[in-house]
Amino acid sequence: MKLSMERGALFRAMNRAQSVVERRNTIPILGNVLIEAEGDEVSFRATDLDIDVIDRAPAMVSRAGATTVAAHTLHEIVRKLPDGAMVELEDHQDRGRMEVRAGRSHFSLATMPREDFPNMASTEYSCNFSCKAPVLRRLFDKAKFAISTEETRYYLNGVYLHSATGPDGQVLRCVATDGHKLAQIDAPLPEEAKDLPGVIVPRKTVGELRKLLDDDDMSIAVSVGETKIRFATPEVTLTSKVIDGTFPDYVRVIPAGNSKRMEVDAADFARAVDRVATVSSERSRAVKLALDEDRLVLSVNSPDSGTADEELAVAYSDEALEIGFNAKYLLEVAGQVDRENAVFMFDGPGNPTLMREGNDDSAVYVVMPMRV
Repeated sequence: MKLSMERGALFRAMNRAQSVVERRNTIPILGNVLIEAEGDEVSFRATDLDIDVIDRAPAMVSRAGATTVAAHTLHEIVRKLPDGAMVELEDHQDRGRMEVRAGRSHFSLATMPREDFPNMASTEYSCNFSCKAPVLRRLFDKAKFAISTEETRYYLNGVYLHSATGPDGQVLRCVATDGHKLAQIDAPLPEEAKDLPGVIVPRKTVGELRKLLDDDDMSIAVSVGETKIRFATPEVTLTSKVIDGTFPDYVRVIPAGNSKRMEVDAADFARAVDRVATVSSERSRAVKLALDEDRLVLSVNSPDSGTADEELAVAYSDEALEIGFNAKYLLEVAGQVDRENAVFMFDGPGNPTLMREGNDDSAVYVVMPMRV
């Protein structure tokens, strides 16, 4: 194999590939990237056996072939090369080496045979549909903060992607929860996704997927099977195992009868919570919300470090209410609001609270209260 390509294109491809590769590997080949050159294109493939990413880029291929080389090492070399440099990659199979040349720089890296590189066998995908990048970006970005990091409840360690019935008919829905907070985000259901099976997309996959979704004009081809999900663009294919588990019946958690309505400027609310939480004890980070006619008082009482309170003007006309929350959860939920105002729907101090973005029903958040 022998090829040359522009440093920027090589860096982008290697950046995506190396982010999938784990730093520590008991299987040496998993630390490598598979480079395959043919025609006028080169592909870079990396896997951790749960996620498989293939990145394709244009190149001047003078000798077709394939090899594998340490992903992090090659990424670091390319990162440190000057912008605009032409990089030449040449594989010498007989010596088990790949030469990297750019200007006056020359590197010789150890290789391993392509035959050793694992293949995440493609599965039969029962559902195939396409979706605009901004739609997928919104679905996953707004849900991912609620993913659980608790490994024992592994079925909560991802985002549940499925079709569901919303207020105006069928929707494509992402849900995530850790038991303390929940996010449910809806988008119009693509025609081909009517038979979409519910799958739990793992946290690491959600992070890798985000890198494909920056181009607003891009359409993403989504393929879903029982054990795998695939997201593809013309340049990149991301295949991932899905979490083998049953996502809980989240609908039961979303309160339907909350009638006490508070509307507040989301940015002002988040800044006020952040300020009063400065004196809360790190362990509980409890903030009390005291509501009466068009007035909200946020307060913290920490025996160790002191007290704080701040008053905010809000739209509220129900009976007086006092309720406590973990400040971190309030900040995470308020941080999802793209519109100016957040609408909180309360029931009582011991019951879950609902939050929406203005009058938009397509994004719903639930926060569990705490005793203060």
